Amino acid sequence: MAEAARKGAEQTWVYAFGGGTADGDASMKNLLGGKGANLAEMAKLGLPVPPGFTISTAVCVAYYQTGRAYPVGLEAEVDAALASLERQSGKGFGDPANPLLVSVRSGARASMPGMMDTVLNLGLNEAVAEGLAQLAGDRFAYDSYRRFIQMYSNVVLGLGHDEFEHILDDYKEREGLDLDTDLTADNWKAVIVRYKAAVEKELGRPFPEDPREQLWGAISAVFNSWMSDRAIIYRKLNDIPEDWGTAVNVQAMVFGNLGETSATGVAFTRDPSNGQAIFYGEYLINAQGEDVVAGIRTPAPISRERAATLGSGDKPLEDSMPEVYLQLRDVAAKLEHHYKDMQDIEFTVEAGRLYMLQTRNGKRTAAAAVKIAVDMVREGLITEKEGLLRLDPSQLDQLLHPRIPSDDENKKAGGKPYDVIVKGLPASPGAAVGKVVFDSDEAFLLAAKGEDVILVRVETSPDDIKGMHAARAIVTARGGMTSHAAVVARGMGRPCVCGASDLKIDHARGEFTVRGRTFKKGDTVTIDGGTGRVMAGAIALIKPDLSGDFGELMGWADKIRRLKVRANAETPLDTRTAVEFGAEGIGLCRTEHMFFDEERIPAVRSMILSNDEKGRREALAKLLPMQRSDFEEIFRILGDRPATIRLLDPPLHEFLPHTDEDIENVAKASGINADELRRRAHDLHESNPMLGHRGCRLGITYPEIYEMQARAIFEAAVNIAKEGELKPVPEVMIPLVATQRELAILKALVDETAQTVFKETGVTVDYTVGTMIELPRAALQAGEIAQSAAFFSFGTNDLTQTTLGISRDDAGRFLQVYSEKGIYEKDPFVTLDQEGVGELVKIAAERGKRTRPGIKLGICGEHGGDPASVEFCHRAGLDYVSCSPYRVPIARLAAAQAALRDGSN
Repeated sequence: MAEAARKGAEQTWVYAFGGGTADGDASMKNLLGGKGANLAEMAKLGLPVPPGFTISTAVCVAYYQTGRAYPVGLEAEVDAALASLERQSGKGFGDPANPLLVSVRSGARASMPGMMDTVLNLGLNEAVAEGLAQLAGDRFAYDSYRRFIQMYSNVVLGLGHDEFEHILDDYKEREGLDLDTDLTADNWKAVIVRYKAAVEKELGRPFPEDPREQLWGAISAVFNSWMSDRAIIYRKLNDIPEDWGTAVNVQAMVFGNLGETSATGVAFTRDPSNGQAIFYGEYLINAQGEDVVAGIRTPAPISRERAATLGSGDKPLEDSMPEVYLQLRDVAAKLEHHYKDMQDIEFTVEAGRLYMLQTRNGKRTAAAAVKIAVDMVREGLITEKEGLLRLDPSQLDQLLHPRIPSDDENKKAGGKPYDVIVKGLPASPGAAVGKVVFDSDEAFLLAAKGEDVILVRVETSPDDIKGMHAARAIVTARGGMTSHAAVVARGMGRPCVCGASDLKIDHARGEFTVRGRTFKKGDTVTIDGGTGRVMAGAIALIKPDLSGDFGELMGWADKIRRLKVRANAETPLDTRTAVEFGAEGIGLCRTEHMFFDEERIPAVRSMILSNDEKGRREALAKLLPMQRSDFEEIFRILGDRPATIRLLDPPLHEFLPHTDEDIENVAKASGINADELRRRAHDLHESNPMLGHRGCRLGITYPEIYEMQARAIFEAAVNIAKEGELKPVPEVMIPLVATQRELAILKALVDETAQTVFKETGVTVDYTVGTMIELPRAALQAGEIAQSAAFFSFGTNDLTQTTLGISRDDAGRFLQVYSEKGIYEKDPFVTLDQEGVGELVKIAAERGKRTRPGIKLGICGEHGGDPASVEFCHRAGLDYVSCSPYRVPIARLAAAQAALRDGSN
């Protein structure tokens, strides 16, 4: 700690901005956080930014490294920055005659909307409030003071927000007042007395009067909020490292609640829901910024164009303050051109004068991200390569799922008109069907059990983050397009409807009512986040259209990427979906999935129960035409694209019934003796079946199984080739190989079967035989194994299990703790463990290439659709990745980004 303190004394902790100058700029985002860096940049651009200073993220890191103690020299730097702020503003901090009030806000390098704490109007006490009243009016001064007490008590002193709401509601009821705007200065003074009494009763000490004590209390609260539960959850959901820390921004207050010539608002330079190039945003007259994002009042749209789109009767800023609106449009255009990206800006109008409080690259839906990237390339603002790097590949998942048919589509299909329960604001597009729940914790628990739920709330707060992530969609009765619910839902890709003000929610009874209709917890509803509609019952959804801008962007990616992208698929539907999404073949066809069909399972069980090879071959003969038909359909869909077909992998016991009841039922249905079935199931039982008699071990002990499957593959390929137009490309994969000898024996069996089929039919097709590398020994012996393998496909699911010694089926019980303790930064079954499992992949690739320079290398585990893992595969020199069909576009984009980042394109 002493060494850290010594180094701290040599470091700059505080960076000032304002008045056309700044100590930092946008390039210092890691040190100043996104908000601080952009405030500095806007100040240097000459935009109207209230002066202030940023306490760097390095302070946050040091704060936690030293047990929540501040580094040496910080206090002196804050004092100097505060004195400079007083000079720039011409006001005094704590001076009743000319008071300077400040805001204290967080600002991490990655945007975390609503996850950390903010304090406004800081610097008020009895004397300062009285002085402010002389300068700006009684009602404004005491309304600001009560807001400060309420916010500071909640954020810094830890008192519940509801406590103050109850005090205010009780007071208004006794005085016969309905709205906050009905309260006079004297009313607010009476409320303040009650607020302060509540603080002293709860804490045993009075509310702090010293502005400097207030300031340091707020600074500490912001740093402490970096480790709040909601911030931790948000970071995990968005892969934001804990050691980044947050900055703290202290800025001179400007007031949007000084009357009818003052306002506050949030704007986007383009529509964050669909990407259209219209000025998009909301504002409130005579309000502070928190009123807009907290959902307490429903704001009005900024532009006439947006008001017309929404059908809003509220007066837009363009009409209520036309000069301010034009200035705001100019500033917005300047910021978008400067940052070359869609901007999310916060502004305040104080007595007719515009101030910019923040700009940042705006969060947007996947559809908007694609449109904005493509439009900006067309406009010449960015290049195609820059456009590709703008997108988060994982976000594309939002575009790859069904939507609600439009009213016209529904009508043409002869469907009944939708039963619209309520309509709100279309805050985040997409469609979802689920059961109504009103509690975030309950939403999380039900979703964990596999339920599809719709979270319905009056308004959401940062504490709802877990439930919002678990829910299929979110509906709120209050709040606008830039409320907490809207911003967070868009970032998560959840459909969201906000401001459905006709909803009357009764949490105690677990129900909501709308115009006389009542819906209870558990009722099924359909959400259309694109139109803002909430509809009764479940509506059938349809596939999205992936042409247009999406197709153009994918075309850019395909020109740049080196890695090919295949899909894991074994059904015609999955194969067709994969091809539609741009898959260049199948990287994993799991043949065992075909055995579980109701018509086939009796033959499979008969084969397993046979006591000799003759009986097994008789049962397999029944399966042969079924498997052949499967492969024919897959080859027909794939055309000339390759198909890597894995021979039987799971242990045989998986195909047998296990409970007494199931055994009796199967015995009756199949005519097999129940006792014999029970005995065979017992004989096949293994203590650790995933490391037992499975994979190539089945082919070694029961070669007739692999012989039948190989015959089915080659007969199917020959039949399709006979049709004349297509050239099937079968790649036969032997699973769970640990030794070269295993593969050599089974490759000989496959080759012999292929030659037999070719001789019988007079038709030859090209094929290859390879293996799945999913055991550490196989990776280490890859040089020898490559003597018999034309390709390696890394089965990273099992390779992760066998390398780490962790069962992915049971790991959920403790991996969360491992993540919290920093042992594994990410779930190794989601993102490849590059230092361990990845090292084995690199060793196997290197040794395989040394033996067979042209060997084809790919992965087919779940990691094939994870962007970070795809980037690793690019760097490791693999030829392709294979993933689930719906993740194919994600992998295509991730592969292109990997090529761009390493400079290979």
